[in-house]
Order: sequence, then C-alpha cells, then structure tokens
Amino acid sequence: MGLAYSGSSLLCYETTREPYRTMTRWILKAAVQKTISVMPYRHRLNYFFQKYVTKGAHLTDELFEDKLTHCGSHVAAFEKYARTEKDSSLEIGTGWYPVVPIGLYLSGFSTVVSIDISPLISRDSIIAAINRYSDYSMTGRLSTFLPNVDEARLNNARDLASRNLNSSDMMSEMGIHLVVGDASSTDFPANSFSLIHSNNTLEHIYPDVLRRIFREFNRTLHPLGVMSHNIDMSDHFAHLDKTITNFNFLKFTDGQWRLIDNSIQPQNRLRISDFERMLGDSGFEVIERRDRVGTVEQLHSIRLSERYSTYPEEELLATHSNLISRKIRKT
Repeated sequence: MGLAYSGSSLLCYETTREPYRTMTRWILKAAVQKTISVMPYRHRLNYFFQKYVTKGAHLTDELFEDKLTHCGSHVAAFEKYARTEKDSSLEIGTGWYPVVPIGLYLSGFSTVVSIDISPLISRDSIIAAINRYSDYSMTGRLSTFLPNVDEARLNNARDLASRNLNSSDMMSEMGIHLVVGDASSTDFPANSFSLIHSNNTLEHIYPDVLRRIFREFNRTLHPLGVMSHNIDMSDHFAHLDKTITNFNFLKFTDGQWRLIDNSIQPQNRLRISDFERMLGDSGFEVIERRDRVGTVEQLHSIRLSERYSTYPEEELLATHSNLISRKIRKT
C-alpha cells in the first residue's frame, strides 16, 4: 500500500435528477476519486476539481476555524503535559493551507517541520492563511482559539505576505520547513521534536504504514515531549451526503471496502481502540483522550460488518478524537 496523508477536503458532485440524489452523492464521489487515483498527478487533479468544479478547496471561515481548533488543542496539550521548551514540532499531513504550522509559530515554537508525501502548499495558500490570521486578530476572534499569540510574530507574518518572496523563503522566515517525503522513514535526529501532531490525517493511513510511522515518531520525539493527534474516524463520504451516517462504512466487509476505497483519500476505518493499541505497541502511553460521539440511533441504523461486531458500542460511537500521548518512561 502507498502512503496517503495529505489534508484533502471533499469532492461534492451534485445531480439535478431527483430520483438519483440519494444514490449519487457519495457513490459518485467514490467513483470519481477511484478514477482520479490511477491517473498521473492525481493530487493535482483532485485539487483542480475541488477548486474549479466543487469550490471545495477554499480557506473558508469554517475550514480555518476547524484548523485553528486543532492548533489550539496541540498547544494546550503541550503546555499541560510537555516538560521541555517549545523548540521544535513535527506535523504529518501538511495539506493545502499551513494554518497549524503558522499557528504554532505564532504561539512561540522556534521550528516547525511539516511533512507530506505531496507538495500541495503554494505561495497563494500561505498568503491566504496569513491574511486569515490577520483578519481574525483584528476582529478579536483569534484569541478564542489561540489566546497567547505573539503580536511581533504576527506582524512579521503580515510583512512576509506583503513581500515578493517565494513560498520556501516565506515559510523559512517563520521557522517553518516543508518536507516532501515518507514520514515512516526520515533522517530527523533522534529525540529532536518537542511536539508531534496531526490533523485529521491518521485515519487516511493504512495500518501497516501507520505502525512504521508511530515507531519513527517514538524515535524522534523528545523523551519529555508530547504527541497530539486529531483523528476523524467518521465515514468521510457522510460529510457531503446527509442520507448516510458517520457509521455507514462500518457495514462493508474488507473486500467490499477495497472496491470503494481509493488512494486519493483512503479511509482505514480504524476505531479509537485500534489507534490506542498501535500507540502502545510503538512505545507510547495515552495520557488523555477527548472524543466526539455519534448517536446510538445512527449506529443501530446499519448492520455492522462482522469485523466490527466484537467492538464495544462505546468505541464504535466515537467518531472524532483528540488523542494525547507520550513516550513510555523507563524506570
């Protein structure tokens, strides 16, 4: 299996023929992404459709605030549990807009590294993120998400956005370094990151790759540092098709799901206990977990695949989680 941890949004295909509406939204999306996934430059093609066809690749208030919330959760986890300085952080899954890396820079981190298998960041997307930060600061909304923003750093970011710099130089001036590569095998020094974090990324990585990534995280996380991962365990097709629930994909067998799933936005369908078990096997202990859950009625509206029939109901109900962990300390 290939790696896939780009922060992609959703494609949304509409039809004007009413009899087909309940069928086409998520099934058509699955079919289109499956087709794009075998084409050259598939991530760029996906971005093209999002930007020019579905209008889904824009930094809306909703998307910006979602990323701000994630950034705030990482900062809060670090300040609560880490016993080291804000020296450096590592993000997996850069995506199109570097909202979280910029937020960590504004929150005092000296160096922020963001790794992805695809180079999706552009100069325009960096400027868009900086402008959003500037707008939210001027209206007072930024402090709701990030209460301790360094104003001097924010002014520096504004200045960078106004200068004729390329994307790499602009990010480097903020101590942010974008890396295109495999997060499961890096040349980062051991124990070099105070914080490791992700935002709706781990659910897109297949288990065999994820295990290798967690082992690499254990090698590179500072012994007194912290990991904070926001995980979206819902059926991502339900984000655009309200006729299905967040649990819809749990009704498919593994064989059926392989026919539906795609490499543009794969979904590993892991549940929260699966992530916790992998972390434990990789030398981490979970120290805090905050879940968002769906309803029992929605879960009971589908017939679970045999794979999920033995999971406790409370684990199946968890659709989103902020999972905070650290290295198991040797005595």
